[in-house]
Amino acid sequence: MTDIRHSARHIRHTPEAPTRTQALAPGESIDAHRHDDHQIIYAGSGVLAVTTEVGTWFAPGNRAIWVPAGCVHSHRAHGHLALHLLGLPPEVNPLGLDAPTVLSVGPLLRELILACTRDPHDDTPERMRLRAVLLDQLRASPQEPVQLPAPTDPRLRAVCDLLHDDPADPRTLAALASTAGAGERTLSRLFRQELGMTFPQWRTQLRLYHALRMLADDLPVTTVAHRCGWSSTSAFIDVFRRAFGYTPGTHKRRA
Repeated sequence: MTDIRHSARHIRHTPEAPTRTQALAPGESIDAHRHDDHQIIYAGSGVLAVTTEVGTWFAPGNRAIWVPAGCVHSHRAHGHLALHLLGLPPEVNPLGLDAPTVLSVGPLLRELILACTRDPHDDTPERMRLRAVLLDQLRASPQEPVQLPAPTDPRLRAVCDLLHDDPADPRTLAALASTAGAGERTLSRLFRQELGMTFPQWRTQLRLYHALRMLADDLPVTTVAHRCGWSSTSAFIDVFRRAFGYTPGTHKRRA
């Protein structure tokens, strides 16, 4: 995972959040920066990861990421990324969000994002009407829990790093606790306190994150299921469908 805990002088400040389309090659990244505007970030292809000091948000093609004004963040592409960036003034916040959030993107909202980022300097009345409809669609967009919070406690970080290195690691929390110098009960409490979820919930999110990355690299679905620790390909497909609304095979075709 990318560490975004930089000193202030390393963080680029771009007051206006750009509205544009941008292609990123697999593995390419945009370093830590912040805007005085809000920004909607959508990947028309590939998988987008947005990292802040508190965690990573990831979005396949039916999700977008809301980044609030002033939030220091970096981007990373998994697969060939067609990035669509849409800046909004700080007073325009249709969902009242003050933290990065993953939003569901239906067919209409997707087309509106594509249209509004295609020609950022178009200020015609038609474009203004499109933006108004886009804001209406954002207000109705469900929020999705597609995030990997970042731990701060060194014992918790040691466990999380082990599983980042090998998401297929089958060890229980009790077995992992012995490697971190902490008891199972302590780690279980830390998962809830720091990350806002149980250990099994966090591990599922971690495996889904790595699965999206591997699928974007065009690995076969069966290989991804094995490398991410699912007991069978069908179990992986079931969890993936419940999380994202479609199968891994459909995701690969979209990517």
